[in-house]
Amino acid sequence: MSLSKHYLKTKPLCKITFRVPKEASRSATHIALVGDFNHWDPEASPMQKQKSGDFKLTLKLPANHNYQFRYLYDGTVWENDWEADQYIATGVGDAENSIVVV
Repeated sequence: MSLSKHYLKTKPLCKITFRVPKEASRSATHIALVGDFNHWDPEASPMQKQKSGDFKLTLKLPANHNYQFRYLYDGTVWENDWEADQYIATGVGDAENSIVVV
């Protein structure tokens, strides 16, 4: 998994590309990006499967914020981003959410 950030010069926004490489996708057929930026709605931000087998999604998010998120594989398996800026406990067992800082 990986994150890449590109800050827009004309607006206080950051264009963030979220990527789940093929080898990390566990043969998933559908991966959703779920987080506080989309009210944790698993239908709001489906990732697009690339010809390479990677899953990818780019969002524009307001700058100067921290966003919690996770990936949801096939509606059943939650995964964090290996290259997240930070992690925070969810309060449910040992689970953590990924954080992207923009």
